Amino acid sequence: MIALPPRPDLDLASLVRTIPDFPKPGIQFRDITTLIGDAAGFSETVRRLCTLAAVHRPDFIVAVEARGFLFGAAMATAMGLGVVPVRKAGKLPGVTIGVDYELEYGVDRLELHEGAVMPGHRVVLVDDLLATGGTILATAALMRNAGAEVAAALFVIDLPDLGGSRRLADAGLACETLIAFDGD
Repeated sequence: MIALPPRPDLDLASLVRTIPDFPKPGIQFRDITTLIGDAAGFSETVRRLCTLAAVHRPDFIVAVEARGFLFGAAMATAMGLGVVPVRKAGKLPGVTIGVDYELEYGVDRLELHEGAVMPGHRVVLVDDLLATGGTILATAALMRNAGAEVAAALFVIDLPDLGGSRRLADAGLACETLIAFDGD
């Protein structure tokens, strides 16, 4: 295996492409495909996330569908841990447990395989982007319903103008991010 050397000087934000007016006018879409397509950028992102996660001594990395899978799987491999995928309803083949949560216009459901985490397991949640925080709060509730201890939630990108980090803090969930983009 070839490991790239650490790059603490690397500006990860400069590797994230901004696409104006996507998916609708007025939205500044933060596209991580340019970050993960850059070998040094992806490696450094995973290294920094692992550094944040290690402080919490997790038993598992919990990766949220879909882009969280990219970072969570790489982190789990680098840290010698298992990865637990949290999926949208109906995507897992075995017996599942789930939690419903509210969206701006409706309800969605997240699930994991029954027994994927057990009471007492410490987990760190990972996703690519923190916007309003609803998905990660639902993921935390799902983990707690399974008996796991949620140590922290980690994100590559935070959009602070959307209030997610504030919602997580109000809910008592430790949250750390690598990059923050204002609404501009």
